[in-house]
Amino acid sequence: MTITISSAFDAGNIRVVGQSGDTVDLEIVKDHMSDFHQWFHFRLAGAGGREVTLNIVNCGSAAYPDGWPDYKACLSLDREDWARIPDTSYADGTLTIRFTPETDLVWIAYFAPYSMERHHDLVSTLAALPGVEYRSLGKSLDGQDIDCLTFGEGDLTVWLYARQHPGETMAEWWMEGALEKLTDPDDPIARVLRRDCTFHVVPNMNPDGSRRGHLRTNAVGVNLNREWHAPSAEKSPEVLCVRGAMDETGVDFAMDVHGDEAIPANFLAGFEGIPSLTPDQSRLFALFSDTLQRLSPDFQTRQGYEILPAGQANMSMSTTQLAERFGCVSMTLEMPFKDNFDLPDEVYGWSPERSKYLAGSCLDSLHAILPELHKARANKAELEKAEA
Repeated sequence: MTITISSAFDAGNIRVVGQSGDTVDLEIVKDHMSDFHQWFHFRLAGAGGREVTLNIVNCGSAAYPDGWPDYKACLSLDREDWARIPDTSYADGTLTIRFTPETDLVWIAYFAPYSMERHHDLVSTLAALPGVEYRSLGKSLDGQDIDCLTFGEGDLTVWLYARQHPGETMAEWWMEGALEKLTDPDDPIARVLRRDCTFHVVPNMNPDGSRRGHLRTNAVGVNLNREWHAPSAEKSPEVLCVRGAMDETGVDFAMDVHGDEAIPANFLAGFEGIPSLTPDQSRLFALFSDTLQRLSPDFQTRQGYEILPAGQANMSMSTTQLAERFGCVSMTLEMPFKDNFDLPDEVYGWSPERSKYLAGSCLDSLHAILPELHKARANKAELEKAEA
């Protein structure tokens, strides 16, 4: 039987450039109107029981070539369970994947996909629960809704949002875990969080890029996480509508959920370089980070991004823009495409399940710092009153 490869489906991305027997040369398709490429997702048919060699030949020019060493591709027989392919290697700009499919139809991806269909199932299920309000914050350039779920009755305003970069699918797996926990009527942590906080949750900020199989950009090749200083209806309506909704509610705590191609660890990035950094902001960020490290063996603080000096923050990014705009504590959570090398899983690597567990630990950490968040909110109100 002849091998066939296709990607003409939700979040699919690959192009066949050559084939000789059971060896196939492939290329990752660039994001539309952009040079970004790294996400791949395709199905392979007709090779059950035969060793296959797949060469993705343009990985050297990918957005983050440091993401390929030590990386293992993901494989699924049923699109539910995604294991790693051990014989994945990178050399001279080519990612080579060798394996023997168990069946005549298998699926291969950069990370376990989170389809728009699953997204709609998630949003619909949550919107039907008592106490959960659904609203569309606006439309993407392809006409898809920017879905937002709101619940809770507390004074603290919490925004959770994910997948500004659509290929970082672990971010929406994290969201699924967070929403399941937060809406559990029997979970005592969730009950306190809903009592003390009002949550606004945007599970997917970039539905166009998600459906198109992009790594990092929206329908017109724009990186949404470089638009927060000046979003526009023409280039970044997704950011424009979310930031507008935040302006209406205010923000006390915000988490932007991402994935990192190169660093084999979970870590946080903060807002240290913003112009008006306050002691309360720095203290709360450190407290949350230290608490999460204590609660989750999958989180660490040794590895991460460079901390910028005062006044040198990139204000086009959401975490820094929100910290400056609202005086809140905001952060970017990064999860690995590879694995947490401090606590590795040779079969699954970093996975949807582990992303969901980390979401639970993040919410436990938020619960632990609630008293300090209340104090910081009171301090800010007193300062604003004095200045008025």
